[in-house]
Amino acid sequence: MKEKVEEVLGKVRPFLQRDGGDVELVDVSDSGVVKVRLKGACSGCPGAKITLKQGVERMLKQEIPEVKEVISV
Repeated sequence: MKEKVEEVLGKVRPFLQRDGGDVELVDVSDSGVVKVRLKGACSGCPGAKITLKQGVERMLKQEIPEVKEVISV
């Protein structure tokens, strides 16, 4: 599943990079929890939680049904 997550993050990444941010995959658990690290402008952005849940998590859940949650570490 880790490869699938990386592939989907590759689709999301250009939108984050356009605003000076990025996302790095940290871990994918067997229970479907994906841990990511927001980088660049995203790391201190007040809207980072919204970006994480409404952008990254929504896209991952749409494309990979096994994904249950995305958390930032």
